[in-house]
Amino acid sequence: MADSLRDQLLKSGIVKQVQTEQRTRDDKRPAASSAKPVRKGGKPHVPSHAARPPRQSQEDIDLAKAYAIRAQTEASERKRVEQEVAEQARLRRERKLKIQQLLDGKALNKAEADHARNFEYGGKIRRVHVDAAQLAALNAGELGVVQQGGRYLLVTREIAEQVRDIDPHPLALLVDPNASGVGEDGVPDDLMW
Repeated sequence: MADSLRDQLLKSGIVKQVQTEQRTRDDKRPAASSAKPVRKGGKPHVPSHAARPPRQSQEDIDLAKAYAIRAQTEASERKRVEQEVAEQARLRRERKLKIQQLLDGKALNKAEADHARNFEYGGKIRRVHVDAAQLAALNAGELGVVQQGGRYLLVTREIAEQVRDIDPHPLALLVDPNASGVGEDGVPDDLMW
């Protein structure tokens, strides 16, 4: 039992060499008086080691890691949502371009049309101007109406079905030829109102 307590603690691994060296340096210093010296100006002298912030505990470190993980997760979620929105916008632009290319030069609207065909689209009553032959064809389901660029274009049934296949939203009116001729509200489709 010739080993000192310090040597025994070092061997067991409970105390590290650095801690023991720090203690031996502290032991060699002369004991300071309990009164702190006063500098000029009336402020007490504060030792430099007292200015250091206290070490963080393991709980503080774990909390900081949790906040960092949460911030990273939220950032990746925001990025994913932004990418999804951008992808949806790109797909909408592509569909709109396809419909525009499909409709170029295929509108059957006439400037001298004298009849107005009213229909419901987007929760409001809309109208397209047609002549008598177009009105009969529209009510028979041979023609359809597509909304493009704020206008309602009269097109053939085939074009209207192609538009519906690309995107159903711009298709404003396409009468089912197998229907009885009476709308859902009990009003005949060919009634002029």
